[in-house]
Amino acid sequence: MAIQDVLVVGSGIAGLSYALKIAIRYPDAKITIVTKANEDETNTKYAQGGVAVVSDFENDSFEKHIEDTLRAGDGLCKVEAVEIVVKEAPERINEIIEWGVRFDKNHEGSYDLGREGGHTENRIVHHKDITGWEIERAMLEAIKTYPNIQMLTHHFVVDLITEHHLGQDKKEKTTCYGAYILDLKSEKVERHLAKTTLLATGGVGHVYKNTTNPIIATGDGIGLARRAQATVSGMQFIQFHPTAFYSEFDGQLFLISEAVRGFGAKLRTTDGELFMHKYDEREELASRDIVARAIDNEMKLRGDDYVYIDCRHLEREKFLEHFPNIYEKCKSEGYDMFTELVPVVPASHYLCGGIDVDLDGKTSIDNLFAVGECSNTGLHGANRLASNSLLEAMVFGHRAALKTVEKLEKDQFLIYDFQFPEWNEEGMKVQEELVLISYLRKQLQAMMSELVGIVRSNSRLEIAQQRINEIEKMVKEIYNFSIISPKLLELRNLVDVAQLIIQQSINQKENRVTFYNKDLKDL
Repeated sequence: MAIQDVLVVGSGIAGLSYALKIAIRYPDAKITIVTKANEDETNTKYAQGGVAVVSDFENDSFEKHIEDTLRAGDGLCKVEAVEIVVKEAPERINEIIEWGVRFDKNHEGSYDLGREGGHTENRIVHHKDITGWEIERAMLEAIKTYPNIQMLTHHFVVDLITEHHLGQDKKEKTTCYGAYILDLKSEKVERHLAKTTLLATGGVGHVYKNTTNPIIATGDGIGLARRAQATVSGMQFIQFHPTAFYSEFDGQLFLISEAVRGFGAKLRTTDGELFMHKYDEREELASRDIVARAIDNEMKLRGDDYVYIDCRHLEREKFLEHFPNIYEKCKSEGYDMFTELVPVVPASHYLCGGIDVDLDGKTSIDNLFAVGECSNTGLHGANRLASNSLLEAMVFGHRAALKTVEKLEKDQFLIYDFQFPEWNEEGMKVQEELVLISYLRKQLQAMMSELVGIVRSNSRLEIAQQRINEIEKMVKEIYNFSIISPKLLELRNLVDVAQLIIQQSINQKENRVTFYNKDLKDL
């Protein structure tokens, strides 16, 4: 198989912006994007709120956006990363507008700037309540105009190719040479060699029972990175979104955007009482960790499965203009937001840590980059400020692309074309009873939700560590003797993610925003 210049794993905003930038600046580059589902089935697609960017310099400033981000991150942000993202934001936004992204404007023709929890000014550009969907649409259209970009859908990355596959002893520095990839249609694993590989695989939401993430968010990039021995950190900092539409069923929950609370919605207990004033002077506009813990506490005090979000007092016409899809979704579930209280519950939403990268998106492994939610740039610290994530993906996608082009132009790559072995399934058997894989996945999700959720404790984490070790052992036994399948690969990656979250939660010795252990003192 021919050697690709660039292999991109993931087709969300991070992967697409990176691929587009390289295609524009280096037209001769051979770029392949692989995604395990349809090309538009990404975390990006489900992002509702918008993109935080300073555009009103009369009332806002870079300094204010930087300060808000640092405050949300509770002192654990990398200041240089925050400054880069905030100051490069306007240029990145203008680029995606040129690619066809349509942001809402007001009657004066200026951008209709929203405000969300943790922001001190209105600075969120958005497209109704489906901003991510609009960005994904425009970028996929742009991708199609570049013949040097190949999109392979329904392809699942099994493992990154490193010196390990040559049987070499571990060197001081590991290098990535591409990946082994399962073609879900042919059911064959193929060797894809590449000079540069980017992980842009999104989040880890389905390590928990309830999440706002799409079904694809199983931490695949982080699993790949951990097994290749890349440095991964900050996994203890999981942001739970306070207001996901309550369902009796596990899985992806519909997100009721934080912008709804920014618009004026209030939170009430099941007996109709307001409660956020007891937890923070900002009430419903407090940062997500505070609101999520407040809801969690109220639910536990009363033994309830949910609280309510109250939109009955809001102006109907303006609300429908901003949140038409949220309104229609709730109505389809039997709730009219203008006449009824809507049940909501916290759900895992965003990973603030991930694969460690520098300011150009480079990981600790040579020729391997990571961008987007699977990466840890230092922007979020212990807590992501609302609507900073799409922006981070654009800024670091751009910076990683520039660094990749620089490396390609120097052409200082060494690929062992004939030495890396093809995938070998000899002696493996088809796993006929997928029920075992499904059972272990549900066991893992239940354990993580109950023991490593919004509120943790030393004893819960100790039990979780023992349990994940048992699950990991069983999954390894299945993997070592089975022909691989998507369900098995996802479970394998979720085990890696859970191990990292649990171990780094045990190592965390102080409570910081999204991380809360009731046995530790607040900082």
